[in-house]
Amino acid sequence: MQTIGQIIATNRKKQGMTQAQLSAELEKFGVRSGFKSISNWEKDVSSPPIETFLAICRILGIRDVLAAYYGINPLSPESALNEEGMQKVQEYVKVLLLSHLYDKPKSEIISLPPRQIKLFRIMASAGTGNFLDGEDYEWIEAESNVPDTADFGVQLSGDSMEPRFVNRQIVWVHRQETLEFGEIGIFYLNGNAYCKKYIADSDGISLFSLNPKYAPIHVDPSDSFKIFGKVI
Repeated sequence: MQTIGQIIATNRKKQGMTQAQLSAELEKFGVRSGFKSISNWEKDVSSPPIETFLAICRILGIRDVLAAYYGINPLSPESALNEEGMQKVQEYVKVLLLSHLYDKPKSEIISLPPRQIKLFRIMASAGTGNFLDGEDYEWIEAESNVPDTADFGVQLSGDSMEPRFVNRQIVWVHRQETLEFGEIGIFYLNGNAYCKKYIADSDGISLFSLNPKYAPIHVDPSDSFKIFGKVI
């Protein structure tokens, strides 16, 4: 049985590659490890991360890691063959590939239409409050910055949620009827819509602004109040 370091050193030398050259090849895989690190790996002073080791196997042409480590791979009978036997296996594989009789089925790439999401044109207030409900929205194409869990977007107005959210910023909302303490959501309150932090304690429900110059909005039991969803 070989150590990881012995596997790297043996196959590197077999390929006629220096430690510095292996380091340069690893950079092509996004791995920045100097030749000193490689030297430590080969001496078994330390071990490379698994992603780095797999990249090394690809660079050095190590086809069967288990066979390289244990000497034989019980899951791969051809690992018991010598180099001449392995050469014949590879020649037969080439014949099978050229015949195209045993090709793996190719995955069909299906182009999905762009995802559409609602964007409400009436701005939810981050200050004074505007109505958000009904059909006053437009469908827009969801770009990559729109979370998968978003159900709709709302454009904010005002500065009460600064510095996290600024005037006219679009926030993305997951539709839900409940929120946890401290979560930011879109709310309906007495005919207006708000983007606020949700606070529920022994004193009841309050909607807090992130901008300290705005006072909390307390929700009375008699108020018409609804949670539209959570800002994500």
